[in-house]
Amino acid sequence: MSDILAEICDNRRAHVARLKAEHPLSGVAEAAAAANPPRGFGAALARAAAKGYGLIAEIKRASPSAGLIREDFDVANLAQAYETGGATCLSVLTEEHYFKGCGEDLGAARAATALPILRKDFIVDGYQITESRALGADCVLLIMAVLADAEAQDFAGIARGHGMDVLVEVHDETELERALALEDGLIGINNRNLKTLETDLATTERLAPLVPAPRIIVSESGLNSPDDLARMAALGAKCFLVGEALMRQDDIEGATRRLLGDDGPF
Repeated sequence: MSDILAEICDNRRAHVARLKAEHPLSGVAEAAAAANPPRGFGAALARAAAKGYGLIAEIKRASPSAGLIREDFDVANLAQAYETGGATCLSVLTEEHYFKGCGEDLGAARAATALPILRKDFIVDGYQITESRALGADCVLLIMAVLADAEAQDFAGIARGHGMDVLVEVHDETELERALALEDGLIGINNRNLKTLETDLATTERLAPLVPAPRIIVSESGLNSPDDLARMAALGAKCFLVGEALMRQDDIEGATRRLLGDDGPF
């Protein structure tokens, strides 16, 4: 694990420890049970990919590699622009320190749209899974680079128990083999190396052929144009997670349409 990734995960463990002291799991579980039902994240991607592309459009204020990405950050407006622009699902960063997000951002996005939402965070404790459902998440991200096999199995089981989907993220063959041992059908191939923060679309080109049907492949990071999407789709990766390339655009709705090839060049 890279120094920055280890630092982020250590920070999240400390954060979760504070949350557990302030908000015991029993109360969070009650809130999760009372939340509106999940919207079917994986099913939405499957329907979209059957007809064309499935786009997970990301709401992200900042990142360790890029710094501040967008100053004009009205979550509800961004979510609505993505929805109108043709996104299938949303991804909302909720990590506070490095990405400048929060749980309230997820709630604001869910209230503003009908799209299913992924909670994008660094899950290091099962508490966060239940918390995700309480926040209104329809899907959670499990990053194989930071989890042992037993943890991934446990966390995925908790998510399924809450009716949520799981996007299992990998970057190499070993992580993919481990991810395929899980029941979950969504495999995210991160083109960004979390150790070096370098991005290479060849990662999806290398790993996508190793993912058996009917798993849904989501290509993540480094996707900047309709040509990039077409390149990935040719490999069977017809779903995409795109954040920075869209968040830097003045016209989010128009940029989303153009990325999907619906409104001229990107």
